[in-house]
Amino acid sequence: MAFVDNFLNRITMYRLVLYYLLVLLVAAAVFGSLGLLPYHPVNLAFSALLILMTCWIVNFAFAKGFGATPNTESVYITSLILTLIISPVSPTDYAGFGFLIFAAAWAMASKYIFAIGNKHIFNPAAFGVVLGTFVLNQSATWWVAGNLPLLFFVLVGGLLIVRKIRRFDLVLSFSVVALLTVILTSNGGSPVTAITQTFIHSPFFFLAFVMLTEPLTMPPSRSLRILYGAIVGFLFAPNIHLGSFYFAPESALLIGNIFAYLASPKGRFILTLVERNKLANGIYEFVFMPDRPVTFRPGQYIEWTLGHRFADSRGNRRYFTIASSPTEADGSIRLGVKFYEHQSSFKRALGMMRKYDTISASHVAGDFVLPRDKTKKLALIAGGVGITPFRSMVRYLIDTKDVRSVTLLYSNKMADEIAYKDTFDDAAQKIGMKTIYAVTGNRLSVGQNIRTGTIDGALIANEIPDYRERIFYISGPHGMVDAFKKILRDMGVSPYHIKTDYFPGFA
Repeated sequence: MAFVDNFLNRITMYRLVLYYLLVLLVAAAVFGSLGLLPYHPVNLAFSALLILMTCWIVNFAFAKGFGATPNTESVYITSLILTLIISPVSPTDYAGFGFLIFAAAWAMASKYIFAIGNKHIFNPAAFGVVLGTFVLNQSATWWVAGNLPLLFFVLVGGLLIVRKIRRFDLVLSFSVVALLTVILTSNGGSPVTAITQTFIHSPFFFLAFVMLTEPLTMPPSRSLRILYGAIVGFLFAPNIHLGSFYFAPESALLIGNIFAYLASPKGRFILTLVERNKLANGIYEFVFMPDRPVTFRPGQYIEWTLGHRFADSRGNRRYFTIASSPTEADGSIRLGVKFYEHQSSFKRALGMMRKYDTISASHVAGDFVLPRDKTKKLALIAGGVGITPFRSMVRYLIDTKDVRSVTLLYSNKMADEIAYKDTFDDAAQKIGMKTIYAVTGNRLSVGQNIRTGTIDGALIANEIPDYRERIFYISGPHGMVDAFKKILRDMGVSPYHIKTDYFPGFA
């Protein structure tokens, strides 16, 4: 799994989904040319091109009209999903063009028309297909998911996506409820047969891996995600109906999207850069003022979209933890970023932002937040720029005069890479928080709260004698987080007392 994780850590979630869908399309074309699938490669290519052109034109027109930054990855992904779930048509099948164009056009239009707070509510592909079903009396066949030759590719790529975004809880809740409902509504049929048919001849896996896990239309917290998956899973069963209306996979997903929005309203924000500060060597803080108040809990992350020319393969979207606290007097949103020698195009564009330039953000989410029980003892472990969620938490504790038992262990290679030291010094004075700085790359005189070397089990036990009584929060590079999880488990810390910072992207 280390090899897989290293690969996944070098690619964004959106780019992974895009490559996955392209592999499915190419595999389908190869199998079609070999006669293993009943779809000719020419028809596949024609349908894909027609859908892509429609999505591109409609998205460009609406983006211009609404003054939004068009997202090319989103256009490609939606186009490919529609190509893979609507039966391909031949260049001479003029009657079949209508449904493809209609579904593609409304998929893109729904992102702008059916949006609240500049944030779309529905999965675009699902919306386009459902509307086409009602208006044109045609429907998606989900052909990519109902063909045995493609099942291997659907499974392997889908599992990589779920591994990348760490949403096994969502997929599991959907799967359990869907399979139980299928069995209970199979009218006395064999449970084994019902499950086998669901796995092989239904869009079960493709829906779960690709469409259910779309970040912008799922709830932000774990408990709501589990409920969301259960709702879609229940409605997914083919025998579930309201009167004469039987739910299709895409309509089940739209009902789930409505629940997700009602349970956790979200919107898109326009943030204006008002200040940029150097926090440490290579680490800068960007201070933004949002066009309206942003509601979040300390430690949560947000998706940032920065339109720029010549975007590289990592695209123009990133997930960053919010470094500010909801208690900031001016309502600002702070972003702490580490700049490396070899930067992505997104980082370069961010670094070139000037005062009063704007960036858009949406999808506040994450479970890496303070426990509501104030009696819980906490231990925070950070590496490098992974300190940002702890700055948010600690600033919140200071501002609310929330005195808890908190110890922070903060590791950096060099002393000049320590960020937000002023905040943690303030916390020591006002709420009695203990901070230990571990520096691994240069020798320092050992001070009251400075240690040389790495944070290991011995240091943890020495600085936090009651570590078995504490909840550990770990934030930093993926490898560091995994290493500390192992150290803590070897020390006897319960897995239920270890929380890690994760969001579906990378810096």
